[in-house]
Amino acid sequence: MTSFRDKFYLASGYAAGFCIALIMVIILVQIVGRLFGFIVPSAENVSGYALAASTFFGLAYTFREGGHIRVTLVIQNWSAKARFVQELAVLLLGLGLASYMTFYCWHMVYESYIFEEVSHGYIPIPIWIPQIPVGLGMLAFNIAILDDLIAVLRKRTPSYQSHENELNLEEV
Repeated sequence: MTSFRDKFYLASGYAAGFCIALIMVIILVQIVGRLFGFIVPSAENVSGYALAASTFFGLAYTFREGGHIRVTLVIQNWSAKARFVQELAVLLLGLGLASYMTFYCWHMVYESYIFEEVSHGYIPIPIWIPQIPVGLGMLAFNIAILDDLIAVLRKRTPSYQSHENELNLEEV
């Protein structure tokens, strides 16, 4: 099961990378198009949607790899019990906030679909289509937080902390 979860988080990271590459391709085609006298319709809209998708797809992968900013200056000197309580509290708060955001991201997709919202560019893109990656990215982030919360409750090292320890060893 762990390998499936790891592949899931890695796929989320690859999706984020694909969206960044898509932005690059759109911008390059737009530059070449200007040189040859044609425009790429709705390039700004599609680039913006790809940016939002890359941001949200990257959340879960970055969290699992220990890439989010953690201030460990104070907690590194705490006792194991105090650190456990702190990790548990932070993960519970993070899970609550991520769950709230995940719910409203999917609610936004639903409302955009129901109200048939479209973009205002040259190409009228239904807004719910580029909003789906935002919801998927938040859902993946929610699962990643829940995964580490379960690890902490089982007295295991959360994924972000093990990667943090690896980074600290490399600096020494």
